[in-house]
Formats: sequence, C-alpha cells, structure tokens
Amino acid sequence: MIELWHCPDARSFRPLWALEELGLDYELHLLPFPPRAREPAYLEINPLGTIPAMKDGETFMTESAGIVQYLATRYGPNELAVPVDDPAYGAWVNWLHFGEATLTFPQTLVLRYRRFEPGKAEVVADDYAKWFLSRLRHVDRALAKGDWLCAGRFTAADISVGYALLLAHSLKLDETFSPAIKAYWERLKARPAFLAAKKAQKMDLSEALSS
Repeated sequence: MIELWHCPDARSFRPLWALEELGLDYELHLLPFPPRAREPAYLEINPLGTIPAMKDGETFMTESAGIVQYLATRYGPNELAVPVDDPAYGAWVNWLHFGEATLTFPQTLVLRYRRFEPGKAEVVADDYAKWFLSRLRHVDRALAKGDWLCAGRFTAADISVGYALLLAHSLKLDETFSPAIKAYWERLKARPAFLAAKKAQKMDLSEALSS
C-alpha cells in the first residue's frame, strides 16, 4: 500500500492528484501545516520535516515532482507518462521539473512573507510574485500550440505545472493569468481526479492555515 503524508494544497497535492489519476490504492496521512512545527512526530517519518513524504514498499521519497514521475513510470504504461522513445519525452521531463523549480519555488517565498512572516519582507514577496508571473509566460507560449503542455494530451507534466497554478490561486496571483492560462486552469480543476484529490484532503490551504 502506498502511503502519502500530505497537507492541504501543499506540494504533496501533486502526488495525491497523480494517485487519483492512476487509480492506485493509497493511505493518506493528513497533517497540519507546517508539520515540522505542528506535528513533531512527523520528523520520525521524514527528518527533513517537509511535505510530501511517500512510502511505496521499500521506496521512500520527499520530492513532489519526483514522486509524480516515479508513480507515472513505476505504474506504467499509462497516459501520465511519456515513453523515452517519444519525441516529447524531453519536454515532458522538463515541464515536470519546471513546475516545481521555476514556478513553485518563487511562490513559496510569497507564501512565507505574506502569510507567515508579514511585516518582515513584503518587498521580497512582491519581487518573487513578479518572478513567478514572468516565468508563467513560458506556459502561455506552450498553450498556443494546444490544450496541454506536451505530447498532445494530459500528462504528469500538467499535474506538476497545474499545482503551481493551484498555489497561485491560493495566493491570489491568478488575477493576472492570461486568457489561455485561465482556460487551462479551468480544464485542470475540472478533471475528476483533481476533484477527488481535493475531496480526499478535506479542506483547502486557507482553511488549513486558519485551523
């Protein structure tokens, strides 16, 4: 049984969404955010104290995009993965990691300095919000070619980038989304597996932070 440790709308939403897309059985452990401060026992599972953490037999992983890639390839063949001999394979891997390294990273600083440490570095938060929105233009360019990022269909790459859009929505950075990205976000959040993942986590980020 796959086990996933998760906080509502945190990076762990990526593997949760992937598990639902793949129809895999899993056990979900819901934690308060941030777990390293509010659930000290979690450090026994993941000494880093970060979310996500996933166990699959002897496999233990903590990187959200890496877990999505693992699930898509370990439990293939499936529509989430792009085979290595497919011309879109390189784009698929690149988008998987672009979603985290390029789009989500700057938003974590917005979250920190606007939600957790207000009054300390709002200028930093504003700068990284602009950084995120400037990098989002790359998604806009990709969507000019079709409804999804690569391979002509929904893949794990869309989960990775889609989570960044979910976080942007939570941080109210979605107000300046382009029409193409707004339409893409609507397609993503209408997927049955996205809705199932939302239902499984029981609450949204705003509710989790106020609880």
